[in-house]
Amino acid sequence: MRPLPRATALMGHTAGASGRTARAPRSAQSTGILLLLGSVLLFTLMDATGKHLTAHYHPAQVIWTRMAVNLVIVLAVLGPRLRRVARSGSPLLQVGRGLMQLAAIGLFFTSLQHVGLAEATAIMDINPVLITLAAAVFLGERIGIRRILGILAALIGALIVIRPGAGVFHPAAVLPLLAAVSYAAGAVMTRMVRGDSTATSILWSTGVATLGASLAAPFVWQPVQPGDIWAFVAIGLLGTVAQALLIKAFSLAEAAAVAPFGYTGLVWAGLWGWLFFGAVPDGWTILGATIIVAAGIYVWMREAHAMQAAT
Repeated sequence: MRPLPRATALMGHTAGASGRTARAPRSAQSTGILLLLGSVLLFTLMDATGKHLTAHYHPAQVIWTRMAVNLVIVLAVLGPRLRRVARSGSPLLQVGRGLMQLAAIGLFFTSLQHVGLAEATAIMDINPVLITLAAAVFLGERIGIRRILGILAALIGALIVIRPGAGVFHPAAVLPLLAAVSYAAGAVMTRMVRGDSTATSILWSTGVATLGASLAAPFVWQPVQPGDIWAFVAIGLLGTVAQALLIKAFSLAEAAAVAPFGYTGLVWAGLWGWLFFGAVPDGWTILGATIIVAAGIYVWMREAHAMQAAT
């Protein structure tokens, strides 16, 4: 859920809500970067846990657990403010955001049944440039030839990782790409609901995603083995804490300063894939991932430059 692979939607929302244009203090920037690095680490551990669980359980059951635990924690934190926070000025867009989040997580976790963690993460990391493209198409944001070249480069990198037509291609490799598209759609919707608070957006997206997963989970549910209880609990806790760190990171530091560090998730994904599943990314995957990261950072630099020029 990833500007930065998993943070783009929140970046657009928090930046709009705060209206902060002044440069953040250096200490705040450093703290924001550290929080972001911790968030990415936890998110990749969540993905690795999801890959472990989807080898034995249906993805819908895993996703429901991840979202339900998140929702319980969100409800507990909001507490007395729940009724006020639940009010949204754009309920239909909020529902759309929740459905897009559910689609992105569902497609990504389903792909992990057949695709390596590093490969799926690399393909998913194309979403920052997709968000730039979607914002230009649907929100009328300006996009120049340099950003277009960055978007094309990222697409080429994704094709190198997927390698359609090659003997190593698996149809499930397309799922992370569709997940990135879903995530980008949710991010654009987030930019359209800036009138709602961050807490409102989190409550709606988590609630809608949990409800959507609840419609499918009963039909595929199977008893949880005692040895897997820890993993089901962990996947919800990891996602919730990672999201909290993410929000805090973008509230302290400028998005353009911290977002590129989100690509450290590729390193962690490769490490977890090797340690936990014995999968080592091949040279083509590393090349494609490098192109995606370079294109994403380049597009971010262009956006940061445009933002500074505007202010």
